[in-house]
Amino acid sequence: MAITATENDGVSLITVKISYDLVETDIEIITSGRRRIPAHSGVLAAASPVLKNIIEKPRKSHGGSSKRVIKILGVPCDAVSVFIRFLNSPSLTEKEMESYGIHLLALSHVYMVTHLKQRCTKGVGERVTVENVVDVLQLARLCDAPGLCLKCMRLIHSKFKTVEQTEGWKFLQENDPFLELDILQFIDDAESRKKRRRRHRREQNLYMQLSEAMECIEHICTEGCTLVGPSSNLDNNKLKTGPCSAFSTCYGLQLLIRHFAVCKKRVDGKGCIRCKRMIQLLRLHSSICDQSESCRVPLCRQFKQRGEKDKKMVEDTKWNVLVRRVASAKAMSSLSQSKKKKSEVLLKEEAEDFIRIRKTKFF
Repeated sequence: MAITATENDGVSLITVKISYDLVETDIEIITSGRRRIPAHSGVLAAASPVLKNIIEKPRKSHGGSSKRVIKILGVPCDAVSVFIRFLNSPSLTEKEMESYGIHLLALSHVYMVTHLKQRCTKGVGERVTVENVVDVLQLARLCDAPGLCLKCMRLIHSKFKTVEQTEGWKFLQENDPFLELDILQFIDDAESRKKRRRRHRREQNLYMQLSEAMECIEHICTEGCTLVGPSSNLDNNKLKTGPCSAFSTCYGLQLLIRHFAVCKKRVDGKGCIRCKRMIQLLRLHSSICDQSESCRVPLCRQFKQRGEKDKKMVEDTKWNVLVRRVASAKAMSSLSQSKKKKSEVLLKEEAEDFIRIRKTKFF
């Protein structure tokens, strides 16, 4: 395919001639700069349903040229040339995308060239900047490109202070207040989602900490750990077990248990914040525990029996939600720990097999 440019009779009229070996061109595309681009009607009709409808319409004959004429105006002449060439052979260079990506996106939308629209949406999205993001967003909305709209919205959200200083944003404020409102609403929704995610992460961390506390309470009351433990395990001639894997949580609970055992405010009925916290932890354990008959955690059975009698405790929605989420966090924690133990066992077995094989080779 060869492209040449000629001038007719000193008039600023440029004709682009595309020579094909097999089929003669039977249609001309006229651009804004009065450029004439020869093309094949069959190729254009196959590539674009809009062009197909235009070509199939009956033509009014005024004499002169026998070729049908289609006007594509409002975009640069070179962009139209690239567009027509793409319809003939679907290829697009990076330089062409850089120079005419926005124009090709508009043409591909108007003439319903899906594969070109997809390429332009991706190409323009990769090249969008703070300076042109408002213009690209407006075009993306007109061209029904939701992916590109979302990318522009996210860029505006992340660089809003910089975007506010651009000419595009100032023009938008003066001429399209509805789009400005949509952008501000998107930013507000994005900030709300971010706050919800942060709150959700904090809640999950709290549930995991409470789950770890429940495990530590069971561990302290059944096995004992460093400072306190069940009376049956205490022996003056023997040392207590060493620090556990969750030592920081376990140590804090041990101090709380020791305080709970000797607190005079709790005994006198004056109330103590630390004792109330310990009672809440014991009540939470009782709500989760499924072995209250054999459980060695203090007050577990008493809280179970009290909960069955007290309707207010049963109907406390917030407390029930807390119990369910802590129980879920505990189950997830135990599952991850079991997987970790299995992987450690497998690694240990593989290491032992490797050592045994090496020994058999050398000895």
